[in-house]
Amino acid sequence: MTIAPISTWAPLRSPVYRALWIAQLVSNLGTWMQTVGAQWMLVADPRAAVLVPLVQTATTLPVVLLALPSGVLADLVDRRRLLIATQGAMAAGVGLLATLTGFGLTTPAVLLTLLFVIGCGQALTAPAWQAIQPDLVPAQQIPAAAALGSMSLNGARAIGPAIAGVLVSVAGPTSVFALNAVSFVGIVVVLVWWRRPAVEQNYPPERALAALSAGGRFIRSSPIVRRILLRAALFIAPASALWGLLPVVAANNLGVSSSGYGLLLGAIGLGAVIGAFLLGRLRSRFGQNVLLTVGASGFAVATAVLALVPVFGIVLAALIVGGASWLLSLSTLNASMQLSLPAWVRARGLSVYQLIFMGGQALGSVVWGVVAGAASSSTSLLVSSGLLVVCALSSLWWPLHARTSSLDLTPSSHWPEPTLIFEPEPLDGPVLVLTSYRVAEADEDAFLAAMTALGRSRQRTGASQWRLYRSVERESTFVETFVVRSWGEHMHQHYTRQTGQDRVIEETVERYVDGEPVSEHYLAVREANARR
Repeated sequence: MTIAPISTWAPLRSPVYRALWIAQLVSNLGTWMQTVGAQWMLVADPRAAVLVPLVQTATTLPVVLLALPSGVLADLVDRRRLLIATQGAMAAGVGLLATLTGFGLTTPAVLLTLLFVIGCGQALTAPAWQAIQPDLVPAQQIPAAAALGSMSLNGARAIGPAIAGVLVSVAGPTSVFALNAVSFVGIVVVLVWWRRPAVEQNYPPERALAALSAGGRFIRSSPIVRRILLRAALFIAPASALWGLLPVVAANNLGVSSSGYGLLLGAIGLGAVIGAFLLGRLRSRFGQNVLLTVGASGFAVATAVLALVPVFGIVLAALIVGGASWLLSLSTLNASMQLSLPAWVRARGLSVYQLIFMGGQALGSVVWGVVAGAASSSTSLLVSSGLLVVCALSSLWWPLHARTSSLDLTPSSHWPEPTLIFEPEPLDGPVLVLTSYRVAEADEDAFLAAMTALGRSRQRTGASQWRLYRSVERESTFVETFVVRSWGEHMHQHYTRQTGQDRVIEETVERYVDGEPVSEHYLAVREANARR
């Protein structure tokens, strides 16, 4: 039986999602107009081959510095209020850039510094923005929402640069900076209008450093998430060359003005919009790994054409293919990441994804710019095209795992309440949990395999140490031990971090156990709590 693909437009039936999507489209238009204005201010500089890619670096490098803290922040505070604050701050930063440019005070150093500051706002925004998507649409619509997000970004890329090219030619970059400052207003208005349902919390809040550590343990203990991050790194590092060197090639190899450069970016955006229309059908027919292979291959072709063919029309056609390939890769990775992260750690996981994606673009732009300066832009692009081919072929050895995007991540408070003789404080700990299992000899191999998966589950949800022991005194007896750093974090294991998938793993273990497993909790003895 063939399951009908979910329409790309399905998430727009939600009024809040629809309003936010429209507001985001307007904001993306302003952002792409700003990018064109900033890059074109530097094209005439003798150091353009190095300076122009630094525009990309200045806007994305903040992710390297702030991605992890911003992910923790988005998981610990109200995401809606965080987004309102960051969008307002970014509007102020862009407004300052427009003012300085209008008075002729924007040197390359000033421009790159302000772009870096604005990029800090984007770094704080990105994890929270993606983490609210499951609050707006059902889980089965997340791939469609990811495609619509890419369509918004790339539709703006198709239109914004063309508009910016005309405005820069007529009125200079000040106009596009000013329009971008205004474009943030719509998002702020919709976020103020939206009211998230209140969530009752009967457990202590997470502390920032403990939350950061818990997010790292989750990723280290999740093979599915680690593989998504690997695929993202393999693609974005070479793909960043096209974005960083496109304005240099446009001006020097193709001999076009700012309007022509806007059309080149518009071709990428048009290709991405076409790819978004096709994504649902392609995803249901071919699967995630085929889409990633096709995406890397198509972007490699577009990059090679940009390096070798100095014909504007042919380059436009190649960039349409590149835009569609970009969307196939990024939408697949983004949706896979969102569907592989439970709610309690979603922003932290997405922040690591953003770190790899945006950080790869930032560092990649510098590397490809240096290669172009030492050799030529064509050489730099050809090397990146070859690496993209390697990325496409690597899916044969490192594909996304079969269970990617299909895990049951609904919260599950299935652990029984421990019987306590006193109530520990949230910061008391570490906590040692011992669970005894009796296993028939014939089931030992299957039990040990199931316990390997259970160990990763314990570590994903908070265990800093995990070990399985066999008794030398009691036949067929095993003892599982794991350590959690505080009682408060152990309570989060009980109430917020367990999912349906964790419950399935535990039920698989219990198939091979005689009787009920017996668990005991021990608190590390310190002078303060020993007296209790």
